[in-house]
Amino acid sequence: MFYGATVWDPILIIAQIVSMQCLYYLSLGILQWLLLGTYVSNFTLYYFFDYEAVNLSSFTGWMVVISYLANAAAGAGYLCLVVERAKKCLDFTATLFFVHLFLSSVHSGFPTNFQWWVLQVIGLVIMAVLGEWLCMRREMQDIPLATLGGLRTSSLRTRGMSLTERVKSGLGARSLSASRLSSGDWQ
Repeated sequence: MFYGATVWDPILIIAQIVSMQCLYYLSLGILQWLLLGTYVSNFTLYYFFDYEAVNLSSFTGWMVVISYLANAAAGAGYLCLVVERAKKCLDFTATLFFVHLFLSSVHSGFPTNFQWWVLQVIGLVIMAVLGEWLCMRREMQDIPLATLGGLRTSSLRTRGMSLTERVKSGLGARSLSASRLSSGDWQ
């Protein structure tokens, strides 16, 4: 199957969603533990899911905000590793934040804090845009090939070159034998 072809695989999609959610909360926990662990007496899920924890008028509130923003950047890296496709980054990011909204609503009621909503939207934008950028960079990298028609090539950049041009540029010249060059079957 070609790389660009899409196949409906719900088990893969659910596994990717669960993986993204687990990685998101794991790194959020680590970041909040590093930023908040020494400043709060009782480190609980309050800082994960309670919208009242996002408070720009306190030091702990700022640490929660910083941890969420740093986690959005980490989530972009997770998108690159788990999802691997730039066109799917927004879908997976929106799903992740929707699940977070649901879990926050179950934990502490529907969020009514304006600062919480702004933080979530900024986090969603950071994660989606940075994730798409990282995935596009990864998708645009050269794909090394071991051999192509008996010739060694360094990447797909040589795909548009004829064999003669590759030999003249030094790509794969060692793998050409004198018999193949003299017989004329190398063009």
